[in-house]
Amino acid sequence: MDRIEVKVLNPDAAADAEKMMVCSARLTQRGHQIKSMADFMALYEKEYREDTANVMTALPHPTIQKFGVVNVVVTGASRRFLAQITRHQNEVKFMSASLQYSDYSGEAAFVVPYKVLEFSGWAKDSYLRACQQSMKEYADFVNTGIGHDSAGYMAPQGLRNILIISATPYQWKHMIGQRVCRRNTDETRYVMLRIWEQLLGLCPTMFKDAGPFCMNGPCKEGKMACGKVISSQRSPFSIIAADYPLLAKTRRLANEDA
Repeated sequence: MDRIEVKVLNPDAAADAEKMMVCSARLTQRGHQIKSMADFMALYEKEYREDTANVMTALPHPTIQKFGVVNVVVTGASRRFLAQITRHQNEVKFMSASLQYSDYSGEAAFVVPYKVLEFSGWAKDSYLRACQQSMKEYADFVNTGIGHDSAGYMAPQGLRNILIISATPYQWKHMIGQRVCRRNTDETRYVMLRIWEQLLGLCPTMFKDAGPFCMNGPCKEGKMACGKVISSQRSPFSIIAADYPLLAKTRRLANEDA
């Protein structure tokens, strides 16, 4: 998990979506004043305060938060993460590296689960040996002429992948709210915390309340709740530092080297 990276590909989209949110909300109340394109553009370009955007974000009308699409690329996450995150289909699109078209013979790399990183060295070595053995047999199948499409069924879930996720701000908040909850796997939580961190930096007004259910009210997991409430004052980075200190340390060292 220490080699997972995320990046917002169109950083202006978050701010543009906030602008569209305010504009569309104002439009519903001022339609009688708009008699030409010039009138609409004046409304569109009209400045607004942060507290105005806060009010719009809190409105029970999610449509106004859907006039924009933010594209994020995730490199180094596993195909298990791919299988989990693609359960979200409403207003979300995905594009992934393909086991049908890509030949991973001699090119495979693997995500090491966080609990394995925390354990003693033999656990990591044993895990990687198992993954490498699977990909050795994968390569043997490819070389016999069976092809990498059929051989792909032998690839372990830990195989690193490249994934583009495209979603509206409203759906990003929904995915983050569900997937940074401690009921999720460590890798999924970590990836979504990293994405939340970037979106929060680009547009704090829209994404400051994007955390797990317990940060914004009662946990919706009911009797399945983890019992470890996350304070509403916590940032994505502070959650990573508390729950995944090894990964937080790796990031600090990388920043120092840069």
